Amino acid sequence: MPTILRCKCVIVGDAGVGKSSITQVFHSDSSHFPKNYVMTQGVEMLVKSVNIPESADSVEIYIYDSAGKEIYSDLVKRFWDHPSVVMVIYDCTSETSFSSCVKWLERVRAQSPDVQIPGVLVANKTDLDQRRLISPKIGRELAQANKLEYFECSAKEMQNVDTAFFYLANEFHKLYEERVELFSSLT
Repeated sequence: MPTILRCKCVIVGDAGVGKSSITQVFHSDSSHFPKNYVMTQGVEMLVKSVNIPESADSVEIYIYDSAGKEIYSDLVKRFWDHPSVVMVIYDCTSETSFSSCVKWLERVRAQSPDVQIPGVLVANKTDLDQRRLISPKIGRELAQANKLEYFECSAKEMQNVDTAFFYLANEFHKLYEERVELFSSLT
């Protein structure tokens, strides 16, 4: 019997790193890149279903695209209660956005301090290779140090955007399966 799981995905990072672009490209199945939009002022929510390979199950990802400006930090935290997964995004041409990743991750993890939340670190804007300041090696090291998986993408070129979301959906599904197995063993 197919199961539909609901997963709360909190997306964080500095303003201008491409959080909204990544969520829009993923939501549209890589058919739409938002060329004209206003920066997020709070939290925008999108929902998309992901089928889990080798099962009849699917994960409905409730994507909470959070504003990256500090002025909204208290407001957006209200939407972060009980996150299932987290996506931290930085602009690979910006050392400032990369340096802020740990701060963003700590803020989300503080919402559920006793729970290990699966997460990913995503380097966006890989299409700007000539202006790149953060190497993949440095990105991977930060991800590994913070127990995150590392991904790179270009929202503008609609390349590799889905991969991080599929990973998070599969990790959430694995946690569900482990819990089901645990409960079954108790009966």
